[in-house]
Amino acid sequence: MLLDSIRTQLDSLSKSEKKVALAVLEQPDQTVSQNITALAKNAQVSEPTVVRFCRTLGYDGWHEFKLRLAQGLALAMPGANEQPAQDDLAADLVNKICSRSINTLLDLRNNLNPEAIQRALDILSRASKIEFYGQGTSGIVAADAQHKFFRSGVPTVAYSDPNIHSIAAALLRGGDALVAISQRGNSPALVRSVKLARRGGADVIVLAPSGTPLADLATVLIPIDLIFNTDPYTPISARLAYLVVIDVLAVGLALQRGPEFRKKMQNAQKALQEFDMQFDSFIG
Repeated sequence: MLLDSIRTQLDSLSKSEKKVALAVLEQPDQTVSQNITALAKNAQVSEPTVVRFCRTLGYDGWHEFKLRLAQGLALAMPGANEQPAQDDLAADLVNKICSRSINTLLDLRNNLNPEAIQRALDILSRASKIEFYGQGTSGIVAADAQHKFFRSGVPTVAYSDPNIHSIAAALLRGGDALVAISQRGNSPALVRSVKLARRGGADVIVLAPSGTPLADLATVLIPIDLIFNTDPYTPISARLAYLVVIDVLAVGLALQRGPEFRKKMQNAQKALQEFDMQFDSFIG
């Protein structure tokens, strides 16, 4: 939700804007019910500072920020932010893990920028080849992306080894597309590869938190602002958000390539199913 985005960007805010952020994080419900004058007083800053804070986060001003905060708080499900405990029963785990995942997707749906998605699709639809880079957990997302996108008919590959994707990035040229995936956005190896790709003229779509070194290098940034803490289960819901964005891009690319392309893909899938049936019959 919006509170997660604020926490993610705390270090990039100015000293006065950070005071506003901390006041909002400390009492989000009160922030929704009060006016800009009251928030400025609580944060010990001026009202123009509050407005600058809202605009830094990407909102037109106080009223839009307040509306989005209220929407986020209303969508939050009870227990979604609770960490799994040692004495949790199976029912508790089902509720907590599912609620956390649901909240993550609701927040993603409410904050994804359709214009950024469309710009990314425009790049992907004209790309001569598409490469996906990610490391660690993000490497799993990159591999999933390659599995989905190779059906687009465009040469597609995924790399999770930093040495390999650095070499591959140096070979990219204009007309190629790179999708860089990172849950933290500050991997030195991934930043290096993206710089190499940009130097060669490739377009770079970045899936990462806003305000990070990787985000600053993007041709198109699709910001995914989720909070990270010491909870070892947070990456589960975070990875889910990234996988959904990959699905959005994969489906969007298929639709953008037109009905004739989708017909070819359906015929290929049908032929594969028929082959599997014949093989099963043979070994049976």
